[in-house]
Amino acid sequence: MRYKYQLDNLNCAHCAGKIEAKIAETNGFEDVSFNFATKLLNFKSEKQNPVSEIQAICDSIEDGVTVVDKTPKTNLKKYTYTLDNLNCAHCAGKIEAKIAETDDFEDVSFNFATKLLNFKSEKQNPVSEIQSICDSIEDGVTVVDKTPKNDITTKAEPEITKKKINHDTIFLAISIVLAVVSEILHLTLDGVTAVHYVVLAACFVATLLSGYKVFIKGAKNILKLRIDETTLMAVAVIAAFCLGDFVEAAMVTILFSIGEIFEDRAVDASRRDIEKLANIRPDTATIIVDGAEQVVPAESVEIGSIIEVKPYERVPLDGIIIKGKTTLDTSALTGESLPVDAGEGSEVLSGAINGSNLITVKTTKHFGDSTATRILQLVEDAAAQKGNSEKLISRFASVYTPVVVLIAVAIAVIPPLCGLGAFSEWLYRALVCLVASCPCAIVISVPLSYYSGIGAASEVGVLIKGGKYIEALAKADTFVFDKTGTLTSGKLSVNKVNTVGSYSADEVLALAAASEKYSAHPIASAIREKANGLELPELSDYSESAGHGTSAVYNGKTIQCGGSKILSDEQKKIANKDDSVFVIYDGQLIGSLNVSDTVRPEAKEVISQLNALGVKNTVMLTGDRQQPAENVKNELGLSECHAELLPAQKLELFKGLKSKSKGACFVGDGINDAPVLSASDCGIAMGFGSEAAIEASDAVLASGTLKQLPKAIKIARSVINTVKGNIIFALSIKALVIILAAFGLAQIWMSVIADTGVSVVCVLIAARLLKKKY
Repeated sequence: MRYKYQLDNLNCAHCAGKIEAKIAETNGFEDVSFNFATKLLNFKSEKQNPVSEIQAICDSIEDGVTVVDKTPKTNLKKYTYTLDNLNCAHCAGKIEAKIAETDDFEDVSFNFATKLLNFKSEKQNPVSEIQSICDSIEDGVTVVDKTPKNDITTKAEPEITKKKINHDTIFLAISIVLAVVSEILHLTLDGVTAVHYVVLAACFVATLLSGYKVFIKGAKNILKLRIDETTLMAVAVIAAFCLGDFVEAAMVTILFSIGEIFEDRAVDASRRDIEKLANIRPDTATIIVDGAEQVVPAESVEIGSIIEVKPYERVPLDGIIIKGKTTLDTSALTGESLPVDAGEGSEVLSGAINGSNLITVKTTKHFGDSTATRILQLVEDAAAQKGNSEKLISRFASVYTPVVVLIAVAIAVIPPLCGLGAFSEWLYRALVCLVASCPCAIVISVPLSYYSGIGAASEVGVLIKGGKYIEALAKADTFVFDKTGTLTSGKLSVNKVNTVGSYSADEVLALAAASEKYSAHPIASAIREKANGLELPELSDYSESAGHGTSAVYNGKTIQCGGSKILSDEQKKIANKDDSVFVIYDGQLIGSLNVSDTVRPEAKEVISQLNALGVKNTVMLTGDRQQPAENVKNELGLSECHAELLPAQKLELFKGLKSKSKGACFVGDGINDAPVLSASDCGIAMGFGSEAAIEASDAVLASGTLKQLPKAIKIARSVINTVKGNIIFALSIKALVIILAAFGLAQIWMSVIADTGVSVVCVLIAARLLKKKY
């Protein structure tokens, strides 16, 4: 059997090599390989899950290493359920925790913003078990199976929602009428006994009609010894009736119900906006079999299959166009608004929208490995990577409400015992404190802010893997870049032609291009491209030597074109040391060419924007030579650069920069960047190139360019500002109402505003993150 283990806390590459060698030498282990970048150990063994044996080997070489079994369980199935009617974020956290603690459920994550519960289990469709767990914590939750089906005929049709007035709306309207009539009677005929009983009856009916669900839920919560806003409301309304404040009890219940309606609609609107971002992946594909079209589930299509993509359809799988010419809208994937021209031989990514022409595509990846699926998986998994503020709020909510209840009890009991007023007066003040204390505004809006930020970032082509990386990106004041493929395009070009003697630059370039005419070397291609348009001389006796360049005969004399190895000691003294290609004709050095990687067109503007955003250090780490690195640094205006580095040296230098910063992010694209990506506060990979880089990174620039990096920082900072703003706003309003209540200056309706009203405002502020232009 093949096993996959993760060796956590293994930071010594030398020790890693020893561990790998020792396991390979141990009987019973075959095909042993360890990837230091991802810390994954792969091997084959007939032994049953030999974690303890691998742990013992690790302990004998390096202390502190923890072996974690990451072997995929072949019999585990991934499930996706929607938890409808779950509107309490605190309860959602409890449900997620209880499912995660239950045997046979793994990788459990719940996203309150989309109401999606994801987990893996050996059980066959455990809807009833999940429903039981939900019922034990929150009544009224409906578990709906949203697990993708293989058979397209079983795919649920979208529900057509008809606008209709439900009975709750009718009850609320009747309640408002009864409450208004009661208020009028109370103000005009308060002294009449019969009117008093009419007002009592009308207010009682109005309270029941508008708040019966609240009271039922509150009563159940009391039996479960759990306190939430429904419990507090139920207690407050009953107490208000006991104190004779009938009209106020009815008005408060109506106001609370109206607030709940607005809050639910605000949250649902935010969810719909977030769900729109996920509609980038078609579930079906039109496959060509024996010349005939056949619509099949996209996940059943094999690599190498031929599919057709009709005009204005989304591409279902990654592939290569083998017939047709079109334009592709890749904005949902990369954030780039301009359409991309594509023809035969062009790569197409799943999720892109085809233009006005029919194209035929040969698939190159399975459905699960295609770009759209990987993007959705990254966004989906991001919900499990909670930010520090999310974790803090979850802990805060569990402590905050009981503390406020104790404060309310103290307000109700201590002053009357001290002779500072009637018990009924202080009880009323305590009730105001209770209703105002509910932390829903914070508990709902904080996770919604993070997920809205992740959604907004994905909309511009930046995939952030979780809330904690949004926090890291927002606070980072140091950005470290790899050079090749990150700040530069990775494509070589001739920057300058230097001459020696009487030859002109064009003559030197033409001779160099002619001698490199048949070479497949990337430098030869760059020279030929630079000489495009020049008349090249005819050469003969062409030859090429690895490491020494090319040689040919021109006018009966030998011409050589290559690196510094072709130079004599005397020629090295006069040669330009910054150049990389030299041209020798008839034994004489006649010129040289400076060939280097080209700077990305957007790189200078991006660095300028980072500086404008307050980033203090922009640093380049590269394995390239010092002089080309210095040239790039000067051209882009970087703070510093370090050249001729091995991957281990990059890592050490990065750790030093990180220790001096509030936060440090690394941007890279290659497999050798994986260790530094892992070590950074937020590692950012360029595009979907290197699998190791994607795996080790915390965010991905899907377009493969730096253009969206400043936007990602702006989004991250906007999320953190929104979270902090909502927390301060909500707690300030609640604290104000509680203080006013303690001094007898607040009524219950104010506490309802401090609860549901503030919740609505916080949710709407969080939802703005999706619609804001960055």
